[in-house]
Amino acid sequence: MASQFFSRLNMAVPTIGATVGAAWTTVRSALPDSCVNSQQDEQLHFAKFGRKPNDTELSNLQNSGAEGGLQRVDSVGDDESCGGGEFGNSRHKISEWQAGWNVTNAIQGMFVVSLPYAVLHGGYWALTAMIGVAYICCYTGKILVDCLYVTNEEGQLVRVRDTYVSIAEECFGRRVGARIVNTAQLIELLMTCILYVVLCGDLMVGTFPDGAIDTRSWMMICGILLLPCSFLKNLHHVSTLSFWCTMAHVVINVMIMGYCLLQAATWGWSQVSLRINIFTFPISLGIIVFSYTSQIFLPSLEGNMSDPSKFHCMLNWSHVAAAIFKSLFGYVGFLTWQANTQEVITNNLPTQGFKGVVNFILVVKALLSYPLPYFATLDLLERAFFKGRPDTTFPRMWTVDGDLKVWGLALRVFLVVFTTAMAISIPHFAILMGFIGSFTGTMLSFIWPCYFHLKLKGPTLDWGTVAYDCFVIFLGVLFGVIGIYYSFRALVEAFQIGLPF
Repeated sequence: MASQFFSRLNMAVPTIGATVGAAWTTVRSALPDSCVNSQQDEQLHFAKFGRKPNDTELSNLQNSGAEGGLQRVDSVGDDESCGGGEFGNSRHKISEWQAGWNVTNAIQGMFVVSLPYAVLHGGYWALTAMIGVAYICCYTGKILVDCLYVTNEEGQLVRVRDTYVSIAEECFGRRVGARIVNTAQLIELLMTCILYVVLCGDLMVGTFPDGAIDTRSWMMICGILLLPCSFLKNLHHVSTLSFWCTMAHVVINVMIMGYCLLQAATWGWSQVSLRINIFTFPISLGIIVFSYTSQIFLPSLEGNMSDPSKFHCMLNWSHVAAAIFKSLFGYVGFLTWQANTQEVITNNLPTQGFKGVVNFILVVKALLSYPLPYFATLDLLERAFFKGRPDTTFPRMWTVDGDLKVWGLALRVFLVVFTTAMAISIPHFAILMGFIGSFTGTMLSFIWPCYFHLKLKGPTLDWGTVAYDCFVIFLGVLFGVIGIYYSFRALVEAFQIGLPF
């Protein structure tokens, strides 16, 4: 009897292998094509960012330029430092995972600790913005990289531009375009570096509130720890630091989310507002927009990838993961502390010991996040001023052997010192972050990518794509103007009250 029972049970219940196989097939059908299909399918769908079949469709991609493939041009100039986008020499290739660590570093960085504060002022509208802004920034990232390519007479997709600046030069003119975009990128990157140092100081003084070291002194100590960044040479090294930054991010998330879940019985479900406070919501919106800004790095990451056909997939999943986590983290964090939610959520933790451990790991994460915008800033400055005569006023920083000259190292050290000095003078973390996000963030993430797309790809776009690009430009202008006004007003009021040290 027992043998008959188990025989019938085996006939009725599928094997584990068959069940897992069927489940994987279902999951595969839901994943983006470029992640799971064959290499040929990845090549066919790479760079297909428009909605028309003939809009930058890629018929055959071969990174090495093999016969019958797509001719992929890494650089259109003669400068040997070009070729991989903003980060220079393309000999140091990175995988899609390494590119993903850098994007994750940019969009899931330190500013996640201010998301519950954004929900405090924006309610459900802030949660909606966390998802909507992720979708828009993912879209604008794709079309920005699409603008690096043109379709030649043979129907092949050719990479004729390397950087965000080169796209702007094509649309705004060589002199004006380069200056406008370079200025915006430098402001964005420098302020990001400054905000990392500011956050380190705030976290350390929160860990030792009665200690002898004040906020400005902690910032100076963190600045000293960042001096080794001056020796970074390529994006591969930065990607390694971004990986460990992501690991620290995971540890922090598990600790804070774990504590919040333990407090679920006291969550204030009714405290999340459906109304918008016009005086505080723009600050929240600026925080959200600024936290998704990665467009500065995308041309270089795509140009330095060993398999650029994985770029589309990498960008999709990094933004999907960011949208899910940020909305959950912001929502759960606010439900836990409600009206008492502070600018940096770790200051709400109950015990000094718990807060100290979390703050220390966050400081480590901030120090590991700093190299990405710092390295990008160095490269922008080098391209603008230190390519050598007659292209630029100043000579090259590097010797023929590839070593950094002494004065070039001194300039890199000065940049660390400069960001530290500025951090000491600008302590209001969340308000300043909202101000920066409302200005440079909307320009780099919303307005310019869509304008460049319309300018360079307009004749090949259908009316739906044109309408959506115009809609994103409108949102960018609206968010920027409102956010700049109210964030600046809040910043002035904060300085009138006085510095928090």
